[in-house]
Amino acid sequence: MYVIIVGAGSIGTPLIELATRQRNNVVVIENDADVAEKAATNYDCLVLNADATVMENLEEAGADEADAIISTTDQDAVNIMVMLLAKELEVPSLVSVVHNPEHMRVFRQIGVNVLENPQHLIAEYLFRAVQRPSVKDFMHIGDEAEVFEITVTEGSPIAGQTLQTAGEMGILGDDVLVVAIERNETVITPRGDVEVRVGDLLTVFSKQGFTPDVMDMFTGSERIESRK
Repeated sequence: MYVIIVGAGSIGTPLIELATRQRNNVVVIENDADVAEKAATNYDCLVLNADATVMENLEEAGADEADAIISTTDQDAVNIMVMLLAKELEVPSLVSVVHNPEHMRVFRQIGVNVLENPQHLIAEYLFRAVQRPSVKDFMHIGDEAEVFEITVTEGSPIAGQTLQTAGEMGILGDDVLVVAIERNETVITPRGDVEVRVGDLLTVFSKQGFTPDVMDMFTGSERIESRK
């Protein structure tokens, strides 16, 4: 895949690393000369020390042939200008970071896939890690629903039960679905006769998010609130 990444800062750098490691054809546009030089030294990709809000620079980066462009700067005005120019060049996939939630509508109106306020997401992730220590990862879906990974602990009502039995006993509610079970580095398809064990890492969909009641299904009394 041919990808143009705008910005080689705190967000762009791990993105460059990931894209180059997977052997994509990557071009980076970075306005800061020192940052651009560092990226060129550390990664196997073409780095242009240029202003990505100038059409000629996007054309030099090969935007007319790119599969995607991802803008990661810390200024929404720059990101939106890059997206508008990329749209004019008919880049198929437009992706951008958006720092101010009030600007989300503008990005979406021109067909940009957005990541809202990464600093806020990091803060939320860190707080959830303290508040819900068994939750390994999570993703919002819509206003309330979430998909999350959670480790089954001692004392949880689902431990030792099959998924079918857990459903029949009302342990698993109608709005909660176990999507996958990881055990000893093996992924198990969550069929009804599969028994859930302590230490299993479950991928769970919950329509109501991971509320205290949902957490109790998998961790019993482990939640921090119950330790007071």
